[in-house]
Amino acid sequence: MKKRDTYTYDFKVKNKIVHSGITNDLERREAEHRQRWPGGRIVKVGTAKTEDSAREWEATKRKTITPRLKK
Repeated sequence: MKKRDTYTYDFKVKNKIVHSGITNDLERREAEHRQRWPGGRIVKVGTAKTEDSAREWEATKRKTITPRLKK
């Protein structure tokens, strides 16, 4: 049986989701995102998943989020 050690998350600033992703270390990932978006926070989505399952979730999220405009 595969390990369920990968988390899916949304990174929010106030009530706006600015990034969605997967990680096996929520605290480290939150610190990395805060360099770009100070004051933001990670909101875990669901429970720990297998890496394959988490990647499937991430691919679905990317299709529903509007891409950033290039400056």
